[in-house]
Amino acid sequence: MKTEIRHKPAFATLHAQIESGETIIGESDAMASMTATTSIRARWNGGFLMAVLLKFFGGESLFVNWFTTRDGQPADVVLTSGTPGDMVEIPLENTELFIQPGSFVACTSTLTLGVGWAGFASWIGGEGLFRLKVNGTGTVWVGAYGSIFEKQVQEEYVVDTSHLVAYEPTIRIRAGFAGGIFSSFFSGEGLVSRVSGPGKVYLQSRSMAGLASWTNSHLF
Repeated sequence: MKTEIRHKPAFATLHAQIESGETIIGESDAMASMTATTSIRARWNGGFLMAVLLKFFGGESLFVNWFTTRDGQPADVVLTSGTPGDMVEIPLENTELFIQPGSFVACTSTLTLGVGWAGFASWIGGEGLFRLKVNGTGTVWVGAYGSIFEKQVQEEYVVDTSHLVAYEPTIRIRAGFAGGIFSSFFSGEGLVSRVSGPGKVYLQSRSMAGLASWTNSHLF
């Protein structure tokens, strides 16, 4: 399978060329276009029970789409993220990756989609009690609002809520204040996520919460 991320960093799209016997799994409603030789089949997102947990406690969709070739002919599919912004390709080698709600775009069929307990820190930060988990050997694509950048974390690192996109399983997250109680509330920062490693996190440069707040301030 040949894949390429185009139109980075503001309007990234994933272009996949699928050959006979190959499959790419895409988020529900991620398909922008595809050739008529592409076959699409909807499946539960990680199984029925996991899909329900992700839907009601993690903000994910119930279904994902499996894209394959039709009648053995080569097929092309273009997948997009739900928000304008960047997209990155993350290779996995017999390991796991946790993905925040709304960030999953696609993955190869060699990976397994599941659900993981995110913890009350994630829930307090508005990210839900459960998170999407992908594991195995293959490639996963995640998208975000704004640019995406990596950060290798050793000691504690502070991340504003809604800026975390994905992270490795060795990362631990707890909720806390940005500073003291007075400074946290009157600086506009409020609650933050305190992540600690060792491990890698993927962050987005913008947040939908920030966009909503800016929009509301100009409407009312």
